Amino acid sequence: MDNQLIPNGGMVPVSGRALPEALLAWAAGVTLVTIADGRDDIGTTVSAFIPVSLDPPLVAVSLTAGSYPAEVLSRPSLPAAAFAVTLLSAAQKVLAGQFAAEGRPSARLILENAAHARGAVSGALIPSGGLAALECSVARRVPAGDHLLVVSKVENVAYVAAAGDPLIRFRGRYPVFPPGE
Repeated sequence: MDNQLIPNGGMVPVSGRALPEALLAWAAGVTLVTIADGRDDIGTTVSAFIPVSLDPPLVAVSLTAGSYPAEVLSRPSLPAAAFAVTLLSAAQKVLAGQFAAEGRPSARLILENAAHARGAVSGALIPSGGLAALECSVARRVPAGDHLLVVSKVENVAYVAAAGDPLIRFRGRYPVFPPGE
């Protein structure tokens, strides 16, 4: 591995490109967050997914604060806002790219030619073929800089695949890793 020494005793200001470049070195699983908004179905690719607790069952997703999904999940609602998280498989690379694209159409239009179902609890569209799918309700919203951390209770496990490889994001791409490595 070719590491470059950082001048100034290893201290780099956390401005400019240093932090974004450092964070690109973090490999993360890719998920799809989908929400039935009432007006339309929306969705976004999210690689900041965090299992938080088994008891109670909690997960968290980090959404760009100014994004439409963050706005929808920030609305006060009774019952709590609900959504689905699909842990994407390596075979869903194209789907992840479609949900990450600027100016993307609604989730309903993206998924119209892909196998999917509506979540029994969330009403959100859930694509088939992922490694697992969870239906969640918002428990807590935490503003975190330019993002919104949405801590959520897992209300239902829609499915768990018997096998499959995860979709991983690394250095801004979805690399293919040989199984078992």
